[in-house]
Amino acid sequence: MRNEATLDRWLRTLLAVVAANVAVAIGSSSVGGVILWIVAVALVLTAATGFCPLYRVLKVSTYHH
Repeated sequence: MRNEATLDRWLRTLLAVVAANVAVAIGSSSVGGVILWIVAVALVLTAATGFCPLYRVLKVSTYHH
């Protein structure tokens, strides 16, 4: 079930690109780099599916039918 609006999905994609670039800049194998890569992947997955599990837990939705 979708719970993200289109703008939310675009922002997540943009943030994923930023996180990935920062991860590369600080070193992809550093602790911070690995954390940023995980964040970037999570953002891309939620943006691609339109579903955020954390939104579900918090009973939040930016998607309006």
